[in-house]
Amino acid sequence: MNSTITKIETGSLADELELAAGDKILQVNGRAPLDIIDLSFQLAEEDIELLIEHADGEREIIAFEKDVDEELGAEFESAVFDGVRRCKNHCVFCFVDMIAPNMRRTLSIKDDDYRLSFLFGNFITLTNLTAKDFRRIKNFHLSPLFVSVHTMNPALRAEMLRTPRAAQIQAQLDELERAGVEYHTQVVLCKDLNDGAELDFTITEILKRRPHALSLAIVPVGVTKYRRDKFPLKQFDKESAAKVIGQVERFQQKIRAESGRTFVYLGDEFYFLAERDFPPVECYDDFPQIENGIGMTRNFIEEFRDEGLGTRDEFFVDVVCGTSIAKVFKRLTADLPNVRILPVVNKFFGERVNVSGLLTGGDIIDALKSAGGSRDVILIPATALKAGEGIFLDDVTLDDLRKLFAPAQIVPIHDGAEFRRALAGLIK
Repeated sequence: MNSTITKIETGSLADELELAAGDKILQVNGRAPLDIIDLSFQLAEEDIELLIEHADGEREIIAFEKDVDEELGAEFESAVFDGVRRCKNHCVFCFVDMIAPNMRRTLSIKDDDYRLSFLFGNFITLTNLTAKDFRRIKNFHLSPLFVSVHTMNPALRAEMLRTPRAAQIQAQLDELERAGVEYHTQVVLCKDLNDGAELDFTITEILKRRPHALSLAIVPVGVTKYRRDKFPLKQFDKESAAKVIGQVERFQQKIRAESGRTFVYLGDEFYFLAERDFPPVECYDDFPQIENGIGMTRNFIEEFRDEGLGTRDEFFVDVVCGTSIAKVFKRLTADLPNVRILPVVNKFFGERVNVSGLLTGGDIIDALKSAGGSRDVILIPATALKAGEGIFLDDVTLDDLRKLFAPAQIVPIHDGAEFRRALAGLIK
């Protein structure tokens, strides 16, 4: 069990109990918590007895009383103490199988853990769930979950995920619904495989599952130069992406007319590929799958415009980004002559990987060196950095960039409002 505490909130219950980073919670009232979900339910009681193992290996029992709704105030090394549930599928489009060799071990972990789906919005296939897992989902009412459907055709799904259990998707969704669980869904769309008539069927079947089904995201398959799988995958081009947009728009128009919501959304990459404008903001409803790349660009544009700030003329700014969004940034900054957009070709994963979030530090360094010239500020996509840490996918650090390009200020940008404020010199 890895229930190691990494941070204690000042003034919290954990702080009062003198818990510290490095301590492990082994038991709560005689029961070992499996994850932070377990821990949360166990700590809901008023009388608590903790078995703690300190960093030096010494164990201590701490007994105390607390309010029912009082939280512990501690952060943990992992949200799951008994280990991440690994995916046993061998999907023909699995991106983890396409990463470069010898990268960080954590990048090679294929999780299919319903707990991470509930806690963080990770997508799961349902094929690796046990009867015990379904019972726990029901008992703790872990809702909503995020489900990778890919296709509702049982035989095709089994072929794509390379497991017979994938054919049970209808029964698995039925099981979630009987438990009262709501869920978001996604399709990784592969040209000439689960598109066309198959996509029509999938959308139609998921629509029937409303209100338990909350949304459907359709994202194009991505392929890196490190893919070794022999299964023939085809990627979308301008013409085929435009065809998908037209196909899905027909559903969107009908659904919005009936319910006032769009429900089925396309990944931003389809609009980049087809060189089409993004739908208006209202078509994304409340952006239910923005972390999945659904409406991220439209939201960025709206945040940038809403900020409504001017800009300073006395410094020069380089904006680092993936090649797909470069045109959008150029339009947003067209009236700012001191701003230069630097689209970075992804040499690490392959030039067809064009999103900002998969840029590596090495490729960014090469692009900045090649561009040369004067710069006072360098804006980089925060999505390219490991969450909460200043490190890129290739283990180059933010500090490495800052040393190389000093005295230029390097600022990671999370959204459109930050982008606008940075251009106005308000982020230091």
